[in-house]
Amino acid sequence: MKYFSLVICLFLGMHLFGQPPIQFKEVKHNFGKIKKNVPATYIFSFSNSSPKPVIIESAVAECGCTTPVYDNKPILKGKTSDIKVTYNAATPGAFTKKVTVKFANQAQPYILTIEGEVVNKK
Repeated sequence: MKYFSLVICLFLGMHLFGQPPIQFKEVKHNFGKIKKNVPATYIFSFSNSSPKPVIIESAVAECGCTTPVYDNKPILKGKTSDIKVTYNAATPGAFTKKVTVKFANQAQPYILTIEGEVVNKK
C-alpha cells in the first residue's frame, strides 16, 4: 500500500507540474518551395503558462542564413509572444534549419525548425 501511494503521488506531481511553462503553437514549419533570393519568414507563437514572467535569453540560428528576431521584454503569465524566423533563400536546394531558444531560468532550450526547398526563379 505504501508503494501504491508513492506511485500515485509521483504520477500526480508529474501531471500537475510536468507541463512546460512555455508552450509553442508549433515548433516546426515547412515553407514548401520558395524562390531563390526571396527571403521567407515564419512567426512562431508561444504562450507563458508559468506563474512568473519569462524572458527570452537568446535565440540562436545554426547558420548565418537564418535570422531569429524576438522581443526582450518579459512575457507575463498567460500572455503570448512571437519569434520571427527568416531564411535568406540564397542557395537552391532543400534545407532544414534550427533555432535554439533559451529562456531565462529554464534548464532546457526549445528547438524551432524551418524547412523547405529553394528553387530558381522562373
